[in-house]
Amino acid sequence: MSAQGFTRRGWILFAVMSLVWGVTYLLIKESVASISPPAVVAGRTLLGGLVLLPFAIRSGALKAAWKHWPWVLAFGAVEMAGPFLLLSHAETQLPSGMTGLLVATVPLFAVLIAMMRGDRAALAPIRLTGLLLGFVGVAIVVAGPGLFPQGPGSTVAIGEILLTALLYAIAPFIIAHKLTEVPSIGTITLALFAIGLAYLPIALLTQHELPTVRSAVSLGLLGIVCTALAFVAFFALIREVGPVRAPLFTYINPIVAILLGSLLLAEPVTLGLVAGFPVVLIGCWLAATGGRLRARVDLTTGPVTTAETAEAVVPADDER
Repeated sequence: MSAQGFTRRGWILFAVMSLVWGVTYLLIKESVASISPPAVVAGRTLLGGLVLLPFAIRSGALKAAWKHWPWVLAFGAVEMAGPFLLLSHAETQLPSGMTGLLVATVPLFAVLIAMMRGDRAALAPIRLTGLLLGFVGVAIVVAGPGLFPQGPGSTVAIGEILLTALLYAIAPFIIAHKLTEVPSIGTITLALFAIGLAYLPIALLTQHELPTVRSAVSLGLLGIVCTALAFVAFFALIREVGPVRAPLFTYINPIVAILLGSLLLAEPVTLGLVAGFPVVLIGCWLAATGGRLRARVDLTTGPVTTAETAEAVVPADDER
C-alpha cells in the first residue's frame, strides 16, 4: 500500500468485498425466511470453518492462531458473534436497502476510533469529504419508496444495525494491531469454529422447522462465499490499505444489493440509484486516495512498498 492511495491489488480486493458482502444482505434475507437467526449464524460459521480447515491445518496456520487465541476470540466476537446475529435478526424487520445504508456508517465509526487512538491522518480534508460524500450518496440511493422500514419493531432493528456497524469498525483495528503476525487463514478458521460451536446449541433449540430449499441454498452460499472466502479477502484488504480505509467498501454494498434485487427479482431501478451511485463512487475514491490519481513517488527511493505500510499509514505528529 502507498501512503497516498490504493494499489492495484487494493482496488481489486476492494471490488471483491464490495460485491461479495453486497450479496450478503440478500442471502441473509432469504435464509431467515425459514431458518432462525441463531441457526443462520451457526450454519454459516461452521460451514465456512469447514471450507478453510484443510488449508489452515496444512499450512500450520491453525496452530499459530491458537497461540494468540484471546485476540482471535475477541476478533470473532466483534466481527462474527455479535454482528451475524444482529444482522440476521434485524433483517426479519428491515429491508436490505435500509440495512445496507446503516451498515455504511462503518467508515465513519472507523474514523472516530482512529481519532480516539490519536491518529488524525484520516481527517485530511479531502478524505473526510470523501467519507461524508459517500454516506450522502448511499442515503440518496436508498431514499426510494419501499426501502425505509415501518412498524415498532424497526426501531430496535435500526439500533441492532448501528451496533453492528460499530463492531465492524472495531474489528479491523484488532487485526491490524493485534493479529498482524498470525496467518489470516488460521485466525479466520479458529474464530469461525469458536463462534459456530457456541451458537450450535441455541440453533438447535430455536430451529423448529425444516428450511426451504431456497433458504438452505442461501445459507450455503453465505457460509462458503460470503464467510470463508470473503474473510480471506477482507484480511488481505486490511493489510493492504489499513483499518481505516478498508471498510470503505460498505458504501458500495447496499448498491450491489439493490442492483441484484433489480436484476434477479425485477425490482425497479429508482432515480435515487441512478443519482446516488456516482456520488458513492466519487466519495470512495476521494476517501481512499485523497484525490490523487496516482500514489506519490519519492524519486530517490521509489514508491512506498508493502513493508513500509506501518510507517506510511500514520504520519508523525509534525506531518499531520
